[in-house]
Amino acid sequence: MKKRSTGKLKKRFVFMAAVLMLAAFGWWQNNGLVITHIDYANPKIPSDFHDFTIVQISDLHNKSFGKEQATLLRQVAAQSPDIIVITGDLIDRRRYNLETAVDFIHGAVAIAPTYFVSGNHEAWSGQYDVIKEQLIEAGVHVLDDDTQLITREDSAIRMAGLSDPAFLTASYLEGTRTGKMEDQLKKWTDNDAEHFTILLSHRPELFHLYHENNIDLTFTGHAHGGQFRLPFLGGLVAPDQGLFPPYTSGSHTHGSSTMVVSRGLGNSIIPLRVFNRPEIVVVTLQHQ
Repeated sequence: MKKRSTGKLKKRFVFMAAVLMLAAFGWWQNNGLVITHIDYANPKIPSDFHDFTIVQISDLHNKSFGKEQATLLRQVAAQSPDIIVITGDLIDRRRYNLETAVDFIHGAVAIAPTYFVSGNHEAWSGQYDVIKEQLIEAGVHVLDDDTQLITREDSAIRMAGLSDPAFLTASYLEGTRTGKMEDQLKKWTDNDAEHFTILLSHRPELFHLYHENNIDLTFTGHAHGGQFRLPFLGGLVAPDQGLFPPYTSGSHTHGSSTMVVSRGLGNSIIPLRVFNRPEIVVVTLQHQ
């Protein structure tokens, strides 16, 4: 009897230990921030912008990292960014909570000039006027279908941003209408081909539009890193890209155009990340 009881206790202990280890792994995968550093060189980058540091934040989806986003903001500040860029989906339309996003925004603008473009969740939230007003009041540069020059010494680079195409549809079932984006990109290309151009856009699956219009460097998100990342295969699934999507993480180059894809920070429909920790991307410009 004693041996049987001891055996049962051992099995229970092993089971409980496995459950605790699995829970700890799941927590770490969804909360353990990772910093990805990318050096980007281009002869069009003015020498005054050599070592110019950009921190990218994407797809927060209402997620909190510490009280008032203290953990996330501490990591951002540690990168000493010259600017911060946000590529959409600060909020999640299914569990709308602007407060957690605004906590991050107030901290971000105190660290560096902050630039934002909308994602599909802002578009489909029905609250974008309120969101945009809060961002502008906090001091964020909202670049939906707009451009600004960033100057340093005697040089300038161009920051551009595209409004998310979800403003033209009601759901994923209606597909993606890109006509407005194409018109906007063509207008920018025709009007100013001189300045080195950084584009903020939520959608990585539209990379062909960015390189067709000679955009130098594009920051995107939306794919959530493929949600579950598999060894040697990468991301498993992404919105608007399907299974084994091509653009879920890292940098991609086509001709003279490069696109950086953030794996993002939060989750939406699928509440769990696997081998895909929340990511802060740091890009350093190099004058070549």
